[in-house]
Amino acid sequence: MTWLHDLPRRHAAGSRAILDHDGAAFTYGELCAMADAMAEALSAHGLRPGDRLLLVCENSATYAVACLAAWQIGAWVSPLNARQSEGEIEAIRAHSGARMMLFTPEASPAAAAHADRLGAARIGTLPCGAILATEAQEAQPESVADDPAARIAVLMYTTGTTSAPKGVMLSHANLLYAARTAAEIRGLTPDDEVIAVLPGTHIFCLAAPFLGSLHHGASIRFMPRFSPGAVLDALAEGATILPAVPQMFQALIQEAATRGGAPEAPRLRYISSGGAPLDPAFKERTEAAFGLPLYNGYGLTETTSGVCGTNAGMRRGDVSVGVPFPGVELALEAPDAEGVGELLVRGPGVMRGYYRDPAATAAAMREDGFLRTGDLARQDETGAWHIAGRRKELIIRSGFNVYPPEIEAMLTRHPAVRQAAVVGRAVPGNEEVLAFCTTDGTATEPALRDWLKERLTAYKVPSRIIIVETLPASAAGKILKRHLVTEFAHLLDRADAS
Repeated sequence: MTWLHDLPRRHAAGSRAILDHDGAAFTYGELCAMADAMAEALSAHGLRPGDRLLLVCENSATYAVACLAAWQIGAWVSPLNARQSEGEIEAIRAHSGARMMLFTPEASPAAAAHADRLGAARIGTLPCGAILATEAQEAQPESVADDPAARIAVLMYTTGTTSAPKGVMLSHANLLYAARTAAEIRGLTPDDEVIAVLPGTHIFCLAAPFLGSLHHGASIRFMPRFSPGAVLDALAEGATILPAVPQMFQALIQEAATRGGAPEAPRLRYISSGGAPLDPAFKERTEAAFGLPLYNGYGLTETTSGVCGTNAGMRRGDVSVGVPFPGVELALEAPDAEGVGELLVRGPGVMRGYYRDPAATAAAMREDGFLRTGDLARQDETGAWHIAGRRKELIIRSGFNVYPPEIEAMLTRHPAVRQAAVVGRAVPGNEEVLAFCTTDGTATEPALRDWLKERLTAYKVPSRIIIVETLPASAAGKILKRHLVTEFAHLLDRADAS
């Protein structure tokens, strides 16, 4: 029987496990010792099996040690990005019924500020930093199963496309499957150094750079926040694996250009993208800059990250998200005439359900074990899958289905466009298409409209193309489409008036 907290104990004690945010290095033996010490301190402070521990953090060794220590005790970890507001954190604390909160003050001024606000106390000190925790609160512990498939390890909060937080319950077995898969598709070995610059509070980083590395004994370079210069320096120093989102790769290419050329990355052998759709032109630019194929994938919190991908050896010229990982089944619900339907997933990564929300769980989970993802997809003649967008983001214009990723991909093929996001807006008797773009400053709305008219069917051409300085994005770099219409309402009003 395997548990997540056992992963680091399977590797040579003297091999490097972590390169921390401040340059400190820790071996697997030291990581295990710190996890043991933190587990002892948290237990003495009142953390019990089945309790929920809110980890307000940014990427660091303390983040990793806290997860391992909580799992060793039998508690659930809820990793929360320290850059979230007081109100957001309080809402999750109330919903989770957390026993206590833990922080990563050395790596995150934001976490230190939350700790100070909440009166957290130092209950111990480790080589990686302080153990800073709030007092234990009255809380009802959940039952603790002896089966890794039933014992919850992580309560990951996600808002999806709505503002209501939902706690996704992921078991030890869910995360062990995701870790093993992430490690195997990347071919990780103890010689690899994986850059963990994606937020560890996002399922992508938790399952792949963090737990995937622990599964196969690679080392993890923790970076609390994304800095193009710092990531380029890490690559120059010998990092071998870089998982990121498209916006990060774009910033790296731009930063490398200011330094005079392509990124210097002597040992880099694998780059992959996730968390946001790819477009063909961006993929081509990234592959040219790094001299490597850019592997793509698809997953979500409810499936413990990835369910399919274009793994090593599957070099494609399109932006497919590849084929299902071992043990994963994909299907379509109610496909249309173009073969596009809601993507269903069944497999070892599918969540145990939404915490304290049986109605939402029943809506998402079919009786046959398939999860309704809320994403639209199709399968091509090669067996590869393509994501067509969110079901709730489908635009129906004059009776025709319009899939935002298709328009976004075409816009970003324009040489002046850097990013694009497309949403729908209701108008009397219809729905119109709106596009928001960032550019290099040389494009105009009429020019972009003409570009699209030559390449898309008329009903797919946006009614408005709004050029902006930046697009609203989450800490993981995902464009927040739900904010576009409200954030740029003044620009839309101006365009409508003209």
